Amino acid sequence: MSETEEHLDFAQQIADACETYLVGLQAISRGEAAGAAVPLLLLEVSQLLLAGARLGAQIDFETTTEYQPDVGPDPDLDAMRLRLADVLGEIDTYSHNFEPYDPETFPSQLSDDLASIAYDVALGLRHFRNGDVTEALWWWQFSYLSSWGTSACGVLGALHSVVAHDRLDRELEFEGEQIEAADALVGAPEGSDAGMDAGTPTR
Repeated sequence: MSETEEHLDFAQQIADACETYLVGLQAISRGEAAGAAVPLLLLEVSQLLLAGARLGAQIDFETTTEYQPDVGPDPDLDAMRLRLADVLGEIDTYSHNFEPYDPETFPSQLSDDLASIAYDVALGLRHFRNGDVTEALWWWQFSYLSSWGTSACGVLGALHSVVAHDRLDRELEFEGEQIEAADALVGAPEGSDAGMDAGTPTR
């Protein structure tokens, strides 16, 4: 396989990942995910970051022109952004750390960042669909390193935190309910250690 064919095959894989993200984001924003919006957003962002990591691992792609070719008017993603903000509700605002080696964080909105990522990857997709593979690869790589990669990492951390707290806090609550039920069954007095057997030595 020639270098050109390899680039085309690689670009097609990145294009597929970008399109999957865009289609999934639109569906989630329209409420099609029911109660699974956050875990599905976590999945979509994780998969896109894999494509980004593959771009970051490549040598720098170079274009033959100084300026990007015109691919038409920018897509209007504001309606989707507003729908996402409505779906996410009170968890939309989170603390984002733009530079991991600097502890300072800034307030950000998941809906804004998700839409911004969509804009960046969609632009590369438009170059690709216009047949300009080199421009598409250059833009995807450049914007991953300079923009949407950082945003996606912040979004990923926030979404993971929501999912983890939802699952783990619920398990802790369930464990507490189990202990209370066990206390009731064995008639343990209030304030006693339900897991302590009278014949088991303490240590």
